[in-house]
Order: sequence, then C-alpha cells, then structure tokens
Amino acid sequence: MRIGNREIGSRLALAPMAGVTDAAFRLICREQGAGYTVTEMVSSKALMMQDRKSLSLMTLNDGETPAAVQIFGSDPVCMGEAAAKVCAVSRCDIIDINMGCPMGKIVSAGDGSALMRTPELAGRIIESVVKNADRPVTVKFRKGFDAGHVNAVEFARMCESAGAGAVTVHGRTTAQKYAGTADWDIIGEVKAALGIPVIANGDVFTAQDCVKLLARTGADAAMIGRGAMGYPWIFREARAALEGRSIPAPPDHEERIRTAARQIRLAAGNLGEKTACLEARKHLAWYLKGMPRAAFFRTRIMSVSTLADLDRVELELLDFLRDERRREK
Repeated sequence: MRIGNREIGSRLALAPMAGVTDAAFRLICREQGAGYTVTEMVSSKALMMQDRKSLSLMTLNDGETPAAVQIFGSDPVCMGEAAAKVCAVSRCDIIDINMGCPMGKIVSAGDGSALMRTPELAGRIIESVVKNADRPVTVKFRKGFDAGHVNAVEFARMCESAGAGAVTVHGRTTAQKYAGTADWDIIGEVKAALGIPVIANGDVFTAQDCVKLLARTGADAAMIGRGAMGYPWIFREARAALEGRSIPAPPDHEERIRTAARQIRLAAGNLGEKTACLEARKHLAWYLKGMPRAAFFRTRIMSVSTLADLDRVELELLDFLRDERRREK
C-alpha cells in the first residue's frame, strides 16, 4: 500500500503500545517480519516543552523504515507545532495521530479516543498536523466511544477529508478498552467507505487470526499489538501464512529466553540499565508465558534490577531447561 508518497511494502504492522514498543522491542519484531512499526505515543505538550523522555521515544533504529512517530493531544495549535518538531528531529516516514487510546488518564484530558466525541475538533487537529508536516499523516482510532456512539465510518470519512493519508481502526469502543471481542465488520465498513488505505487492528493473536482479519475486512494491512507481547514470532508466522507458506515451528524455550534477554540488553543501550531492567520484568514475564515453572521464575524476575541480575536469571532458566531435557531422556 501507499500512504501519501511513502510505499509500505508489507501487510504486517506493529501497533504502538505505551511502555511496550520501545526501540529494542521494535527491532526484535522487525527481525521477525514486522514491515511497519510505530513508536510509543508521544505527548505533543511534553514534546514542545523539550521533555527528554518524549524526545527519546522518537528514536528509531538504524534502518527502521517505513516507520511512524505517534503523537497525541487535543490542542490543534500544539499538535501542529509538535508535528513540525517531529519532522525536524526524526527521520520517521509518517506521523500518526493517536485518537484511539482508551485509558482513563488520556481520555479525561480530552486526548486519545475522547476525540471521537468531538469530530469537529479532531478534524481541526488533523488539518493542523497535515499543514505543519512534510510527510504523510495517519490517524488511529476506535469503533466509537461506547455502544451508543459507534461512529467509526463517519469519523474515518472526516479523517480522509481533513488530509489523512491512511487510518488504523481498532474494532472496540473506548468503553470496552481491551475487553470483549473486536468488531472486525466495522473495520470492513470503514474500508468500503474510504479511498485511502485502512489498517485493521484488534484480536490478532495467531497467524490465522491475521489471515482471517484481512480476508473479512478487506483491509490493506493488519496491525498486531498484544499478540506480539512476549511473542514477536507472530510476525514471521503471519507472514508465512499470508504468503501461503507453511507456518514455521514456534521457537523453543531456549530461543525465547535468549531473545528476551537480548531485548533487555538492547533496551539498556537506549534507555540506560536501571530503566531497562525495570521494564524487563514485565517483558520477561510475557516471554515466559506457557513455559515450565513459569510462575517460579516470574518471582525471580521481580528481583532483576541490574544487567548482572539479568545474566543470572537467564543462566538459571537455561540450566533449568537443560536439566529438563536430561530428565526427559
């Protein structure tokens, strides 16, 4: 698909997730087949205040293209200025606007998916970002605010009219957050109504989910979020399924452990040891899901505060797996 003047040569995208999709995780997902990645969301207000963390969120890996920086906010002027700032400091291909985050802190400030209740304001924000950006602009939003206010199709048309080069639709309402089932049919309705690319998001946890989502919606690409947490291999599996190839065997436990540890070491190079090790706790827990004695090792993970701690836990896990294999023989 083409978004503005940018070619996206893949139907697989990694969803932006706060506290999850840092540069290290995006690199791992890229290696496994994610063809388009988006940063964690960046506050437009914080960006204009030269907040160091916000600036660091926009750091892309070498060769990470096509990729987008996602910004959020509800002030059209500030969002326009933030877009210009992104263009000045980031080599991203696309600027994505978050109008889909359902979390209370974001919504209560009028940001994220709260903007689905004020489409006129949302339109002015998009126009301001488009005016101030020298690259394509996309918008990510939801089915609607709640079951009584499902306006994804109308909202999508507004995005296109305001200058968006593509939209991503999550098939849940704000009220649902991540509960219940994603409505793929509403994504199909959005696709049928627009002339710009549509990326489908919601409930992709296996390669076959990805195939079914794209077939049912007619969307141009699938965006995978929670299905990739602790399992970046979903991208190589989905890519094989979409290409009609046999789905590769899942990684063994040793590969999962080594990949998890590598991700944290990569993160330490970007974020610093302390922050990376704190973030490591949840990532390692996700990677361990379904493994033998996962509950025991999750308690060990909670003690990781240095890379030396990470080394120790990694060796413990690998030794345990080797002992298991010996016992099986």
